[in-house]
Amino acid sequence: MRKVKAVAGETDIDAIEKAFADYPPLVQVILAGGSGTRLWPVSREQFPKQLIDVVGDKTLLQATMGRMAGFSSAWDIAADPVIVCGAEHYFATYEQAREIGVNARIVVEPARRDTAPALTLAALAASADGQDAILVAMPADHSIANLDALHQAIEIAARHAQSGSITTLGVPPDRADTGFGYIRLGGELQDGARRIERFVEKPAAELAAQYVESGNYWWNSGIFVVRSSVWLAVIERFQPDIHAACVKAYRGAKTADECVIPDANEFLRSPSDSIDYAVMEHLGKPDSPFSGIVVPLEAGWSDLGSWDAVWQAMEKDECGNASNGRVLFEGATATYARSQGGRLLACVGTNNLIVVETDDAVLVADRSHVQDIKGLVTRIKREKSPEADAHRKVRRPWGFYDSIDHGDRFQVKRIVVMPGARLSLQMHHHRAEHWVVVSGTALVTRGEEQFLLGENESTYIPLGIRHRLENPGRVPLQIIEVQSGTYLGEDDIVRFDDKYGRCG
Repeated sequence: MRKVKAVAGETDIDAIEKAFADYPPLVQVILAGGSGTRLWPVSREQFPKQLIDVVGDKTLLQATMGRMAGFSSAWDIAADPVIVCGAEHYFATYEQAREIGVNARIVVEPARRDTAPALTLAALAASADGQDAILVAMPADHSIANLDALHQAIEIAARHAQSGSITTLGVPPDRADTGFGYIRLGGELQDGARRIERFVEKPAAELAAQYVESGNYWWNSGIFVVRSSVWLAVIERFQPDIHAACVKAYRGAKTADECVIPDANEFLRSPSDSIDYAVMEHLGKPDSPFSGIVVPLEAGWSDLGSWDAVWQAMEKDECGNASNGRVLFEGATATYARSQGGRLLACVGTNNLIVVETDDAVLVADRSHVQDIKGLVTRIKREKSPEADAHRKVRRPWGFYDSIDHGDRFQVKRIVVMPGARLSLQMHHHRAEHWVVVSGTALVTRGEEQFLLGENESTYIPLGIRHRLENPGRVPLQIIEVQSGTYLGEDDIVRFDDKYGRCG
């Protein structure tokens, strides 16, 4: 609740109206467009790290959605966060919000344009009802251990944002790290905040050590607190092309359920740029009419930018080992191990290693070389290997499929369709399909036919025939699909009708 203090000569209504004017609502904005290649092989292009339970029993996105819970101050917190994500991640994002009971307002980016256009779309969404809300923008893929300390920092930042400053949270460094951007500190304010003198991108090791030793630099956390009107004004001043493209795209947006889809043609006109480069680097310049403030954040923050950072953020045994899944350590020290596929992973005599296992890949890396994983993923992409883009198990809005086996001219999948869900009406140019129902009931459309299949029944979908698979029952439908043909890629799908808006 907002705190209302009566002033002499004012009625209670006057005081309440003034309080509402003085304390605009806070809107949590979650920027969920990253790919997280440094956490390969768990993080993939189609299923990035924010959608994964890297630390704890919730995914990073779900943990971020709950980050403002319990925030108590003069500001009201909008009930529904604004989440900006890519089109390829919308369904997983929506499903994860639904799982924890969050009615998020999801803005779907038609293409990746980095964080500055994403925050601009969020500012337009947050102010669509005419309120000049204070945006509390945070990445979806970070970890914060102490929420009370986070809330205290946001409280201070919101007061500065209320008066028109662009405010960010800076983390006092405890080591020289080349994986973070740095903020050079200016003059100190009464509440412990500092003016921003300038932003510095990720430095070399020697320069990072000098920054930390000087005490004049904090890490850039990527958390920003700013009025929506101020952000729109500052982006128009420094990056007019981004502002114009986002405004036109938002005006031409389509809406479906909790989802806002900006006009793709207009949004593609926007340059790609980060908040740091597009805006924050301009704030310390003499000709800037906008002020930048940084508030210290000492809350156990980590950007989880590498497997070593994950190891550092986790609880460890007496030998410094940390794990996820079915893992056994024998004589191991300072090792992180993760069994993603359910198999037993045994580490014997390992030291300072990262061992990560999934259904289709195994990573073994020295902890001092984890930053090199990004280059490895680039190489995998260049070789067009499927392990860069998706897991063997691929989630879809109707359920998921698991690629069990494949070879020359054939592929075998296990497909699970959730109750009431259905695949698109589609056809393939290069493959035919055989379906065998393992459990549940299938409603099959094949050409002009429509019929039901029960357990142990099957059908054949010839090449070039329109078809659809639906689950009319109350339990998940599970089938085995055998594909055969000259080309079996996922891009050989022509959709004619789709309840999830994927046609075209």
